[in-house]
Amino acid sequence: MEINVLNINGQETGRKVTLSEAVFGIEPNDHVLYLDVKQYLADQRQGTAKAKERSEHMGSTRKLGRQKGGGGARHGDINSPLLKGGGRVFGPRPRDYRFKLNKKVKQLARRSALSYKAQDNAILVVEDFTFEQPKTKEFVKMTENLKVNGKKLLFVLPEVNKNVYLSARNLQRAEVMTAATLNSYKVMNADVLVMAEGSLSIIESQLNNQ
Repeated sequence: MEINVLNINGQETGRKVTLSEAVFGIEPNDHVLYLDVKQYLADQRQGTAKAKERSEHMGSTRKLGRQKGGGGARHGDINSPLLKGGGRVFGPRPRDYRFKLNKKVKQLARRSALSYKAQDNAILVVEDFTFEQPKTKEFVKMTENLKVNGKKLLFVLPEVNKNVYLSARNLQRAEVMTAATLNSYKVMNADVLVMAEGSLSIIESQLNNQ
């Protein structure tokens, strides 16, 4: 699949790049894509929720009423889950939500996500660029030149560029990542991928190991 290379002014440079069929042209696998997204979201969870159970409450352990003849249900002390202020039955405990995925499964998931974007013509390739200083106005102007303003954007750079990152930081619908940290969730969550030309070789070398 060939795609035109643009500059940050939205003009064609006269050059084209060929997207690897092994990365951007496969039949997407929805199940492994689901697993990779699920793992990413699970990794974001803190797992610190905790509710006190019966034995952890401060309260008397005296039996409140006799076993029989009271005309009501039997219950023990004031920490009973049946009473207001008592312990919680099977409440949440701190836990780690992370789980493992094999490397090849994750690679397939990311190739599937990129292939979906390629099928939707939602990938733009721009020349490698930088800003002399952090300037949100320049970043917004670039999105307008590329005719993608108003959409949820993911900019993929070959390496960390602090000025570009800081320029986009205050924009709710734009995010900047490096090719090395690209993941399925971020790809699928974006309306359009804007990929710096230098990031393509990094992505293809990472994901071409089938």
